[in-house]
Amino acid sequence: MTSLDDIQDSARQAARHWPEIISNPELVMHRENSVFRVEATDGPHALRLHRLGYHDDAALNSELTWMAMLADKGMNVPRPLRTKSGSFLADVEGGRKASLLTWLSGAPLGKTGAPLVMAGTARTVTFRNIGAELARMHLLTDGWQIPAGFQRPSWDVDGLVGDEPFWGKFWEFSSCSIEDQRLLAILRNQCREQLLAFQNQGGDFGLIHADLVRENILVDDGEVQFIDFDDCGFGFRMFDIATALIKNIHELDFGALQKALLAGYASVRALSEFEIDALPLFLTLRSLTYLGWAESRANELETAVRATRFLLDVKYVAMTYFKPGLL
Repeated sequence: MTSLDDIQDSARQAARHWPEIISNPELVMHRENSVFRVEATDGPHALRLHRLGYHDDAALNSELTWMAMLADKGMNVPRPLRTKSGSFLADVEGGRKASLLTWLSGAPLGKTGAPLVMAGTARTVTFRNIGAELARMHLLTDGWQIPAGFQRPSWDVDGLVGDEPFWGKFWEFSSCSIEDQRLLAILRNQCREQLLAFQNQGGDFGLIHADLVRENILVDDGEVQFIDFDDCGFGFRMFDIATALIKNIHELDFGALQKALLAGYASVRALSEFEIDALPLFLTLRSLTYLGWAESRANELETAVRATRFLLDVKYVAMTYFKPGLL
């Protein structure tokens, strides 16, 4: 297992690839990626050490290229900086890759598993702004010529409910009862059937962020900012919307937050009725992906606690919104 001292050494190695960095890296987050704050000649930046083996160079460069385009178009997303050799990526000993991004000033919308702290009308105003900014991201992307060699994973039918989903086989979740296993199998079959129908109706599909949870949405004086594009790929735009909503399902005003986000999105980019009607499907799909993620990491100590919560959320979302037929 890599120690924090080793990670710190790797960050110092990586920093040498950007001559504008003028401080030692300070670790601020150590999860899938390790993120450090560094000072540069033009202000603070985020130095990322990418998780070993998760994405190859082509996929990482594609993520950073998309972010650069969005930043160039005026979106509040981190802008990647090139190394002194002209690349978005730096090589670090041990095979890891590093990238450098501008530091955004906002604070996270909230923390997963804890109630939102914002009060009053700020809640619905913020969610309306999230929807509008999400629609703007999709709109800008639709007008962009994706460059040759662009590679990102797919959150498509196979990537969500196929034989080898991108985040793991949720229906094989080991820490649940026979009854729950039956429910997961039913959900997989019914979600696949409905998702294929949604696709055949022309459900909007394209590049998506795919991980707009509370921690990845920053708020700065009412303005929203999107960070952490590590899981971006090709998928249904309703999946992006569901992801921005899923961690808020236990808020007492979830209905109002959902309505505000959809209204904000529709104010920038049209949503058809059949897409809005499919939101329960995508909330269910999103909840299932977390269960698959937990099962694929069952040997990690923190995963067991999360997995229990993920299963409860699957059952809550499915029974409250999706309402599968169980016969």
